[in-house]
Amino acid sequence: MEVLFARCSGLDVHKRSVEACVRIQHDDGRLEVSRKRFGTTTKELWSLADWLVSMNVTQVAMESTGVYWKPVYNILHPALDVWVVNARHLRQVPGRKTDEKDAEWIAKLMSYGLLERSFIPEESQRDLRDLTRYRTRLKQEKSSAANRLHKILEDANIKLTSVVSSIQGVSARLMLEALIADEQSPAEMAQLAQKRMRSKIPQLVEALTGQVREHHRFMLQELLYQLDSLNQRIEALDQRIAELTEPHADLMERLDAITGVGPRTVEVILAEIGPSVESWSSAKKLASWACVCPGNHESAGKRKSGKRRKGQKWLVSALVEAAWAASRTKDTYLAAQFHRLRARRGPKRAAMAVAHSILTIVYHLLDDPTRTFDDLGGDFLLKRNKEQEQRRALKTLQTLGFDVALTPVAA
Repeated sequence: MEVLFARCSGLDVHKRSVEACVRIQHDDGRLEVSRKRFGTTTKELWSLADWLVSMNVTQVAMESTGVYWKPVYNILHPALDVWVVNARHLRQVPGRKTDEKDAEWIAKLMSYGLLERSFIPEESQRDLRDLTRYRTRLKQEKSSAANRLHKILEDANIKLTSVVSSIQGVSARLMLEALIADEQSPAEMAQLAQKRMRSKIPQLVEALTGQVREHHRFMLQELLYQLDSLNQRIEALDQRIAELTEPHADLMERLDAITGVGPRTVEVILAEIGPSVESWSSAKKLASWACVCPGNHESAGKRKSGKRRKGQKWLVSALVEAAWAASRTKDTYLAAQFHRLRARRGPKRAAMAVAHSILTIVYHLLDDPTRTFDDLGGDFLLKRNKEQEQRRALKTLQTLGFDVALTPVAA
């Protein structure tokens, strides 16, 4: 097997230690292997970098294990070509599981070019990733707090969530605060409804009649405090994300024009992919990296499960959310694609297919800064195969017992 990297190193990274193995293939065919263990403090990692440089190492490979690879990458990246590889691609030989053997195995695979490096964005994009991912977590916590609020109300025989559309709305918040204060009757609390909610005052009176105990009031107050705190933290993150994405305002505006895609989805796309697609040679490569395309599983000429790989949950969840939003639009290509696939494959697979289409659109918009999104229309799929659709409609009518003569309509 041809050696691609004559001087390379493999790192087995742990929380407190790093096992380094340097593999040197000399011109005369002689193989030299050196091993050394380092700590993971900054001082120890500088010693690791100096040792690798002194050995004239050109490439370094390590697993993407949790977050422990980040300190090592931050120190080695300025001086060396560091490859962070997927741990699934480093299947260890059975019966040889030690830290030294792991590092040697990584170095051996690296020397023969059998590893594929992961996409590691620039520092500014990694900062944006941290912000968007943290915001997503806070929104999930906010939903959990709202669900707990609903459970407490049900335990107190309060059916407020059966009448109001959102428990976090203005009218609902005023009524919850009145419940906590315990100073008004259900009829008086129902009068706190705002705007269109006032048409539901009779239903609100019945919904607000329950058995609220002191324990319920305490829990409701604590949950409102939690929701207020989460709202403040999310607002602060929104402001910080807006500051970091301000240089890409024109690009964000073009991406925001995609059907179903909103400002929050655009921010996630910029954080996960970046403002350019230079790391991917085609839209298919990007879809494969994002894990929104079908998987390949074929054996003995038979195609088996096409289940997609698991990965990039942050980007995939944002794209699927945009796909569901696109499915509810009128007279758009993505909505037509969703309803066409839903009839055969079900709603979830249809949503994933639309997410794949959205990512393909994103790739071309990022690849060519002069392009803008132009929706093909809800009838594009019908017009593309006009004769086929015509035959299908005629066959359906003939099956129902009709004899139809088609007359073209003037444009």
